[in-house]
Amino acid sequence: MIRTLTGIAHNPNVAAVLVIGLGCEGLRAERLTNSIKGKPAECLVIQRDGGSAATTKRGIEIARHFLSLASVQKRVPVSITELVVGLECGGSDAFSGITANPAVGAAADLFVKAGATTILAETTEMIGTAHILKRRAATPELGEQIEKLVNNQEKRVRLALGERAGMVIAPGNIEGGLSSITEKSLGCIEKGGTTPINEIIGYAHRPMKHGLIIMDTPGYDIDSMAGLAAGGAHIILFTTGRGTPAGFPAVPVIKICSNSTTFKNMPGDIDFNAGTIIDEDKSIEQVGELTCAEKNLSIPFNYLKEGPTF
Repeated sequence: MIRTLTGIAHNPNVAAVLVIGLGCEGLRAERLTNSIKGKPAECLVIQRDGGSAATTKRGIEIARHFLSLASVQKRVPVSITELVVGLECGGSDAFSGITANPAVGAAADLFVKAGATTILAETTEMIGTAHILKRRAATPELGEQIEKLVNNQEKRVRLALGERAGMVIAPGNIEGGLSSITEKSLGCIEKGGTTPINEIIGYAHRPMKHGLIIMDTPGYDIDSMAGLAAGGAHIILFTTGRGTPAGFPAVPVIKICSNSTTFKNMPGDIDFNAGTIIDEDKSIEQVGELTCAEKNLSIPFNYLKEGPTF
C-alpha cells in the first residue's frame, strides 16, 4: 500500500500532494507524507487538526497554495525515452481482439520504436497465453519468468474456482460474445503489439528498462490502473467493447472502443472509435496511428523529422 500510494504521489503528472488521515489508521498519514520526495507535500490529521470541518477548510487553503505553485511551472521538451504509456482493457467484447486491442498494439509498437516505454498489465487476463508471451521475451530466461508468472496466476484461479476457472469472465464479457478467459486473453495481449518483452515488474514498481514491459497487476480495472499510475505511466490507453466510464485521477485515460454501437451510446465516456476497422474498412495500422494523433500524441510519427521529444 505504501509503495502504491507513494508511487502515485511521485507520478510526473502530480505537482503536489496533500495527505489527509483520520489519525488512528494502520497506514499513518505522516509516514506517507514523509515518503514523498522532490515535490511539495503536506499532511493533515482529522483527529489532531480540529475535526472534519476544520480539516476541510485547511485542506482547501493548502490545495489553493499548491495550485498557485503549479500554475507558474513551465512546459519544457523532454526526451521521448522518458514517456511511459500504460495499456489497459475492460468491458471487452468479441470485437475487442480484432479492432481496439490490435489498434492499441500498433500504437504501442510506434511508441516503442520511438524510444518510449509501454506497460502491459492484468496478469489474470494473460491466462492461456503463456506460450505466446514466452516466445516474445527478449531473453530465454525472461521467457521462463513470464511463463511462470502466468501459469502461477492460472493455478491460483483454479485453486479458488476449480473447474469453473476457465469461465472466469464477467457477465458483460459473455453477453459481448466471449466464451472463456483464454479467448479474452488472446485479445487482451494484442495491446502489447509485436515488440519484444524486455522486463517483468511487480505491482506498482517502476520499469528499469525501456520498450514493452509486463506489470503483474490484477484484472480489475481500478486496481490495475492504480498500479500503472504508481509505476509512472503518464497516460493510459484503455480499450473497451461493452463500455466503461472508469478513469484515473492522476493520469489521463484515453478510451478506445471496439465497436461503433458502444461508441455512439457513450459519447461522453469514449474518446476514439476503433470500430471503423469494421465499418469503414480502415486498417489496424491506420487506427493505431489515429489513436495517438487524435489526442495530440503524434510524436512517434514525427520522431524522425522533429527529434526525440514530446
